[in-house]
Parts: sequence; structure tokens; C-alpha cells
Amino acid sequence: MHFNRFIINVPIEERQDLIRLCFQVELAHWFFLDFYCTQENLKLKTCGMKEFTIHMFQHIPFLKQYASMVNEVLEQWREYKQSVPTFGAIILSENYSHVLLVQSYWSKASWGFPKGKINKDETPLHCAAREVLEETGFEISHLLNANEFIETVANDQLTRLYIVSGVRRDVKFEPRTRNEIKAVEWFPISDLPTSRKDMTPKIKCGYGPSSFFMVLPFMRRLKAWIKDKTQKTSRRPRHKSLTDVEIEPQFVKSHSDKAAARAKRFQQSLQTEIETYKALQSQKVPTNGIQKNVKSLDKSRSSRRRLFLGEENGKVQKSKEPDPEFTAPSWAYFKFDRQAIIKCLNDCQHNFQSKLALNVG
Repeated sequence: MHFNRFIINVPIEERQDLIRLCFQVELAHWFFLDFYCTQENLKLKTCGMKEFTIHMFQHIPFLKQYASMVNEVLEQWREYKQSVPTFGAIILSENYSHVLLVQSYWSKASWGFPKGKINKDETPLHCAAREVLEETGFEISHLLNANEFIETVANDQLTRLYIVSGVRRDVKFEPRTRNEIKAVEWFPISDLPTSRKDMTPKIKCGYGPSSFFMVLPFMRRLKAWIKDKTQKTSRRPRHKSLTDVEIEPQFVKSHSDKAAARAKRFQQSLQTEIETYKALQSQKVPTNGIQKNVKSLDKSRSSRRRLFLGEENGKVQKSKEPDPEFTAPSWAYFKFDRQAIIKCLNDCQHNFQSKLALNVG
């Protein structure tokens, strides 16, 4: 038969290594199932690895001497095979809500991540990409991050799954291996169990927790990884200070216009105060809005604190009666040099007029 070539072509120096030969027998078994046990050829029935190995050892000349040792050889091969590291991928949807799982023909209703054993001289990343491509038909080589993975060790066997996120759910998956992968489906992560007693998948998707026994060892850490990623992406960005960003020219102009308007209002208010004070001194109150201010001052003068007090011989004297010339709401019983204050107010008016002219210009 054609699948005998997997054994006959093994170099003579390696034929004494029965464990090595069992890997070749396994390849021949897969080839037999894929290309001989088809719907077009119903005469051949499928068989398990043990039955197929016994048949091979009985019909290949240099293996006949080991035909009585098949059980022992297969047991040693399985023990060795369990120690070979396994690599694959956890494929997540764009918003981390779904994960891709595969179902094997030989695992009944069980679901798991696409993964497989590493070949000799193969890197972990290459092994993961190869297995995912074989089982789903999806290329992930360009999406792999060597630092993003979850791994477990069970029965002395390492299993490492690289996390691949951002895959669209409308991607069509077509396994490249025949009679190995029965189905490829997206599952909501919230529906998958985190313990053997978690009946969430039974309620949500009709599968008991035992159907995801290959998924269970990874679920808690996977959900923690997703939570960390979603929190990082949802954090509000730091507000940049004015030193971090370039100020737009229109913002500068708008800010300058507002400052100029504020300065103009303040200058007008200051001018009104000076005119009011001068009017009080001369007892000639103008009618352009100042009269109102004077009246308001007179009404509340008795309840306000005094700024200037009576003067005698150029000296300011303390008086019990309010000064009819000027009152201030926030100062009380302080001695001031009236002429100095008037000069200061005039200087302030001049300075604001100068700054206003510069801002407007």
C-alpha cells in the first residue's frame, strides 16, 4: 500500500529506534484515514492507532520481529509523546468577546484551542502558526507576539498558547487537514466554564463543562488578561498642558481679544471711579452715569467703612463721623495720603491705556 512508504523510507540507522518509528506509523495512520477511508471507498473501515500499528508491524519485514511487543512499544511512545511540548494559539475576536475553538473527529463533543506538538528543530512560534494553519486554515504568523502567551504544565507536558486578538468574526475557517478537525466555531467567552462544576455552558450553548476540559486550564488567566487589556484601553488619556501642545494661532488671537476686552472694561471702571472721586471733591457731580454712583454711595455710606478721614494742617485726623467726601466698603480707619492715591490711580489709568493700545494693535 502507498502509506507503507512512511516506514520503508526511514533511514536504516534509525530503524532500531522504535519510538521514532511510531511517529512515522502515526503519519501513515493519518494518511490512511484521510485518503483511503472515504465515502467513495466504503470497503475500508476506519481503525484506531493500536490496530493500525499491529497491522504495520505484521506486514513490514524489518518490523515483524517486534510484532509481539506492539503494546509495550506504543505505551513507551505515548509516554514520550506526552513529554513533547505543545504549541498553539488562543484566537480572540476584535472586542475580546469571543474565542475560536476547534472540535476533533476523535474527541466526540470536546472542544479545544488549535494546537499541536512541536517537530524536531522547530521553533515554538513556527509550531503554533503551523498548527493553527492546519486546523483552521487561518494564517497567524504576522499576528504572533512572542511575549503574549499562557502556558500550563500537566503530566510533565508543556502546553503554550499564544494570544492572538483582533480577528474578525466573519473570517471563513477551512481546516487543511482531512478527517482531523470536525468543526471550527466562535464561542462567547462569558459562556465558557472556569471550573468543572460551572454549568454556564450547559445553559448557554448546550455543552456540559466536560466538553471544555481542554479549555479549562486556561480560562481564568485568559479572562484576567482580557480584563487587563480592556482596562488599559478604556483609561482616559492624560490632558496635555500648554507646554505639551502647540497653541493654535486662532486660539492666541481669541485669548488676546478677551484679555483686551477685560482690560478695557477695567479701564472704564477705573476711569469712572476717578471721575466720581473728583466730582465729590469739587461737589460737581456729572450727569453721565456718575450721579447714580454718588447716590448709591450716600445711601450706604453709614453702613460702610471709611477710607479718608478729616484733615487738619495737612495731617489726616481720626474722626468719629463719616467723611462726606469719600467712603470705601472694605477699608476701615486707615491713614492714607490722598494725593499719592490720586497720582497712583492716574498712573494705573495711563498704564492700562498703553497696554490696551498694544493689545488692540
